[in-house]
Amino acid sequence: MAIEMTSVETENAGRRDRQIEHSKEPASLDITGMTCAACSTRLEKVLARVPGVTGAEVNLALERATISGNAAPEALIAAVEKAGFGGTLREDAAEARRRGEDAAEARRAAEARRTLTLLVFAAILTTPLLMPMLAMPFAISLHWPPLIEVLLATPVQILVGQRFYRGAYAALRGGSANMDVLVALGTSAAYFYSLALFLSLGEAAAGHLYFEASAAILTLILLGKYMEARAKRGTSAAIRALMKLRPETATRLSDHGSETVPVDRLVHGERVLVRPGERVPVDGVIAKGASEIDESLVTGESLPVTKAAGDAVTAGTINGTGALEIEVTALGEETVLARIIRLVEAAQIGKAPIQRLVDRVAGIFVPVVIVIAIVTFGGWLASVGSFEAALIAAVSVLVIACPCALGLATPTALVAGTGAAARAGILIRDIDALERAGRIDLVLFDKTGTLTEGRPEVTDIYAPGMDEASLLTLVASVQGFSEHPLARAMVRKAEAAGVEPVPVTGFRNFPGRGVVATVDGAAVAIGNGELMADNDIDIDAVSDEKARLEAAAKTVAIVAQDGRAVGLIALADPLRAASRKAVATLKARGIATGMLTGDAADVARAIADAVGLEHWRGPVKPEEKSAAIEAWRQDGHVVAMVGDGVNDAPALAAADVGMAMGSGADVAMETAAVTLMRADPRLVPAALSISKATRRKIRQNLFWAFIYNLIGIPLAAAGFLSPAIAGAAMAASSVSVVSNAALLRGWRPDFNKG
Repeated sequence: MAIEMTSVETENAGRRDRQIEHSKEPASLDITGMTCAACSTRLEKVLARVPGVTGAEVNLALERATISGNAAPEALIAAVEKAGFGGTLREDAAEARRRGEDAAEARRAAEARRTLTLLVFAAILTTPLLMPMLAMPFAISLHWPPLIEVLLATPVQILVGQRFYRGAYAALRGGSANMDVLVALGTSAAYFYSLALFLSLGEAAAGHLYFEASAAILTLILLGKYMEARAKRGTSAAIRALMKLRPETATRLSDHGSETVPVDRLVHGERVLVRPGERVPVDGVIAKGASEIDESLVTGESLPVTKAAGDAVTAGTINGTGALEIEVTALGEETVLARIIRLVEAAQIGKAPIQRLVDRVAGIFVPVVIVIAIVTFGGWLASVGSFEAALIAAVSVLVIACPCALGLATPTALVAGTGAAARAGILIRDIDALERAGRIDLVLFDKTGTLTEGRPEVTDIYAPGMDEASLLTLVASVQGFSEHPLARAMVRKAEAAGVEPVPVTGFRNFPGRGVVATVDGAAVAIGNGELMADNDIDIDAVSDEKARLEAAAKTVAIVAQDGRAVGLIALADPLRAASRKAVATLKARGIATGMLTGDAADVARAIADAVGLEHWRGPVKPEEKSAAIEAWRQDGHVVAMVGDGVNDAPALAAADVGMAMGSGADVAMETAAVTLMRADPRLVPAALSISKATRRKIRQNLFWAFIYNLIGIPLAAAGFLSPAIAGAAMAASSVSVVSNAALLRGWRPDFNKG
């Protein structure tokens, strides 16, 4: 028991340390009460004024604020509430964040149910008021007695209108105006003018009342808000789906048997049992058993992946038919799934450069519309002398203006696009990466592990200076200290031949060239021709065979002992089946392709020809890849570099867009602009495709949001639109923008299309 308590205490201490570390990151608040872009813009200004805040961004679609600096959460929440909104702190821990998201989703679902109930009630009361207007085109005259109109319209004005009155009051109290102000002004003008006319004229007011206008506006805008909320929940479904992947409990194994415990009570090194059909609760390594793992919701891989002892597994994946014992290697925020969620969240809360302009427009939008409505009222009153005509035109201007569409245009498209990409196994770090990815015109690939399988095997052994077993002994002894894929392949070959390594001293690694060490007092070097030249080693004895092997597209390592070449190890790394298809797809889209590799020129040329690449360079050292990329950029290319995310880190950083390709557990997810969660080169053109599709949706949404207001407001001011039609148009504008963005949810990589 004491040991168990110590383990738990240690884990709790580690969790506290991680929480302290994460507390240095930007704070995140869930916001309630925002109705339009004017709200999010005002809230950014409010938060920016809190002492200690260095930057604030508010995402209308996600209803979330991200604040940089060292301000206390209590001060941030107080500022939000003073501005008329609600705010709750989003915790950093994965489980706490999931609970917070579940609670927020429950609140949104409850609010949706209340809105639907209120909408049905409002529709029942509003429909009779609209019947006379609907009957007019058929030359049917229907008029309700004024008292009936009052009885039908008043509950709608009070029960539905109160949400807009509350929002308008909060905005005005905070020193600004939002969509609620426009709706409250417009509907109140129509309703209270009609009510005053009825109270003064009684039944004689029939035909001059506009109760149907106020009721219809409120009902239609409420309908729009309900549909908008449903669509917004759809665009952000990816994050919620990811958060629900990890189980809350696990079956922990010990010397005393098994027990079900919360996942957050597990510690590194413990073993858990995953039965057939269960989700894997942690990142770990299979200690016992074999099965097929469904990784589709994490990596986008549609087919189950066979796993056996020694293979890594990821939290959130689904076990197949075999029972597995898994040793825990990562928990909580350390897991691949938690890192994926962080990346997707970071991308979704970002803002496109054009959104900055939209925010500035939204900040002055409502006051400008109010001024236009006042001018419209005065113009109509002066020109036609009719108070009713002037009032209706002004009301139409107020209710047709829609700042919501402007505020939702960019974030909804971004949330939907990055969510669709994540489901396909493509993680886009931020909006800047997405913008750059859409402009790529040259894609450069690393070879090993990117275009090839990344598991080279020894194909030939040439040992003119000693017997084969002795050569393998040298190789196994020295390369046992290296993690390079070629070194691992040589060690596997030696093990298969039953060769035992001997002690080694003075091991040194020269990236891009090879390794040197001392074996039994002899200086041994294993690497390429450049390493041999650097050490004045004569390779004439093996040069002809080396040329023959390299002409066959094999990678050749020279083995030298005490200053002379004694043998060659030839290796081949088979091409990935999808490499040719990926390159062909890129070329069909007008994107140039190339390869940077540390392999010899003959090998590089053979691979480039086999895949269909237009450019290639080899041998290239890791540090030289960055210079090569920069040269292409200087020539005017927008360059993407695709590599394994570890050895190619400098090249990935040097490119306009670095794409780390791998299983997700070993790639540099925290630094790459784009992470491809599985080793499939076809995801490269797919990543460029979803980036372009998302940018296209953003521009479509902004176009329609701006054009709607630019056309709708003048038409309303000119008297061509009734208040009811204006209200319907306002509701439709936001719904259309969100729905257009939601179409991205259906995006899937098309591996059959060029």
